[in-house]
Order: sequence, then structure tokens, then C-alpha cells
Amino acid sequence: MTFTELNLCAPVLKAVRNAGYIHPTPIQAQAIPLVMEGRDIFGVAQTGTGKTAAFALPILTKLFEQQQSGRDPRALILAPTRELAAQIGESFLEYGRMVQARYATVYGGVSIRPQISALHKGVSVLIATPGRLIDLLEHRAVRLSSVETLVLDEADHMLDLGFLPQINRIVEALPRERQTLMFSATLPPAIKSLANKLLSNPAHIQVTPPSSHVESVGQKLYHVHKDNKRGLLTYLLNEHLHGSVLVFTRTKRGADKVQKQLSVDGISAVAIHGEKSQAARTKALKDFKSQAIRVLVATDVASRGIDIVSLPYVVNYDVTDTPETYVHRIGRTGRAGESGTAVMLASREEVKNVRAIESMMKMSIDVVHDHPYADASSSDRQTESSSGKPRTRFSGARDANAPNRNFGSEWNRKGNRSGGGFRDGKASRNSGHSRKAW
Repeated sequence: MTFTELNLCAPVLKAVRNAGYIHPTPIQAQAIPLVMEGRDIFGVAQTGTGKTAAFALPILTKLFEQQQSGRDPRALILAPTRELAAQIGESFLEYGRMVQARYATVYGGVSIRPQISALHKGVSVLIATPGRLIDLLEHRAVRLSSVETLVLDEADHMLDLGFLPQINRIVEALPRERQTLMFSATLPPAIKSLANKLLSNPAHIQVTPPSSHVESVGQKLYHVHKDNKRGLLTYLLNEHLHGSVLVFTRTKRGADKVQKQLSVDGISAVAIHGEKSQAARTKALKDFKSQAIRVLVATDVASRGIDIVSLPYVVNYDVTDTPETYVHRIGRTGRAGESGTAVMLASREEVKNVRAIESMMKMSIDVVHDHPYADASSSDRQTESSSGKPRTRFSGARDANAPNRNFGSEWNRKGNRSGGGFRDGKASRNSGHSRKAW
């Protein structure tokens, strides 16, 4: 199937072609015709599968074909974080350049005045985080009575962040007769309850099983004493993880601590979390995508919206106690047909979290025993997998038959780049993939 078969309007099709896309992803092929028909949708898909284009392209087509006067938004997209909201806004700008419509992206952490000014000029599509949209409603800066399509992107994470009260308040300001599209990477009971409340006879789209692990991501488990995690991370970055690396920590303080320790060890790193200013977060993402910085240390909240096609490695420095969060983490790598590796550093206190993750994914994560910081006591606790089967022993050395994950770029022990690589989130022309993921 090609995009020309999806009945998109000519300006949107031209923008798609200009971006270099020919074939839709599975979720796009299924969702776009349904959105065009006006159906409500409940979509379950992993990150990196093209959810944004699945709703952006048909919304833009409907705006083009049903042009109306008025300053109030006709489409409202809610996202859990500033980064994801900004990413969605960029997508609408890219694919809607030739559509006569106005777009605005609003989120917290920056001055509200320019956002109020933009809304007063009129917008067709409003992309917002729930908290900032409530602020704007309280300022009477926006009216939602003309919204025809509501999109909740990464709805599961919005609930994780406690946004359900804000979502309920926003829905009360919307027309009862509207189209609602809900997308989620996981399927916890709370999401099912919200879907039952907001959706009317929805079409269900499930590209992959809920909470399934990303097939293109290799997963490795390192047992280590909690006090030796810093040393192991530096060792891996110097010896095995060549290229850009995204490191996850549980807390904001932990992210700052790991970033400082890596800098002391001569590895270029930057931290991103909710207490950083929006300007600092934007710069950190830009530097990471351009490879000016090698390692990005992030909390789970701040990582939403990080969209880099050729990201070879994700490191779980702290093992999350929520298996669904682990799925989101490893979904940052292995995108657009690229392979990726997810590394987990587990202390003995975190073994129970590892077992919960394995139980949810119905698989055992390969254990690497041969490394300088191996913790035998933790490994003994994890000798048997959650399925009761013995684990396979792996050497810490790189597999000679494994795919080259350097993407033309090597980093020395000081974290400096020596050439090549990917840029601006797009795969290298030599990587074998001609298109970025949506």
C-alpha cells in the first residue's frame, strides 16, 4: 500500500512525498481511513510505530477539505510532556505547510503570554499538555466549543502522571458530538476505563500485543552492586557501547548525579528532567541529536517525545518498578527497522523488578556474567528466570556476528566524536534505511 491509496488531500500527499515517504506503517494504514470516516479509534501501538502521522495526516486533510472561518481550534491534541507536544507540533507544521491552517503548541515551563497571544490570533489545531491547557482555560484565552476531533496521545502516560482530573475538566469543555482518538503503548485497566468513558463505538487497532517487548531490541542484564553502577556504566560506555546512549534514572536527583559522574569520568553527558527549564531541555535534546553530546541522562517523564531513529543503546541505570515503563524505555531504540540494544543494570534490591518485567514480557533477559563489576549474590537470586528455566550465560565481549551499531561514528574514552554518524534524528544514508520513523 502507498499513501496515494489513503485518500489524503493533494497538499498533504505532496508534503508526505517531499519528506521521502511512500508506504504507510501498519498503524497508519489502518487508522487513516477510519479517521477520515469520522470513527472513534482506540489504538494500541508501541512507540516509534508512526502514531503521530496516523492522526495528523487525516486531520490535516479534513481541515483542507472542510475549510471554515473562525478562530477557535477544530482539532485538539493532548500529550503528556512538553517534548512530545513539541514533536507533534513539528509534525503538523511539516505535513501541513500547504494547508491553510494555523497551529499552536502550548505547554508549561515557559511564559504563558506568547501562547495567549497566539491563541487570540486564531488556531485550527491546538497541541497542548493538560496542565497548561487548564491554565489557558482559566485565563479564558481559548474556547473548545468548536473542537471536532480530540486526540489523546500516550494516554497511559498521562494517567501515570496524574492528569486524569485535568482530562476530565478539558472534556467537559468540549462538544458532546465529536471524534475522539486515543493512542496508548500499554493497556492497563485505567486506560480501558477511560476509553469506555470517552469513546463511542470505537474501532480497535492493535499493531502489537499490549506491553510486548520491542522485537528489534536486544536486551541484556548486568548484575551489579548498587555502589558499583557508576563504574560499570563508565566501563560499558568506554568498552562496549559505542555511539549515542540514552540512560534512564528513576529520579531527577539521580539524573543529575549520573550526569556529573560521567562528566568527571571524561564522558560528555547532559541531564534532562522536569526541573530543567524548557530552554535547557530543548538545547539538551538538540545537542544529543546532533551528537554534540554523547550521553543523555533522563527521567521517564522527560524522555517522552525523544524521537531519534538511529539510537543504538538505551541503559536502564535504575530498574523501574513498573514493567510498562520499561517497555516505553526500550522503545526509544530499535526504531524504523534499525536494531538496538537495551541494557539493564540491576542491583540485588532490584531483582524483584527484573522478575516483574520478565513476567510481563513472558521472556528471560540474557544475563552478562563476564564483566569487572559482576555481583554474584544478585546473579544467584536471578539464576532462575520468572518462567523457571535456567538462564543462558553470556560473555561481556561484543559478538563478532552482531550488527555494527556505530553508524560510522566512534567515541574515544573522553567521549569525543571522531566522525560520521547520524544527524537530526535521521538514519545515515549508509545505514540501509532510507526513511526515518514517524
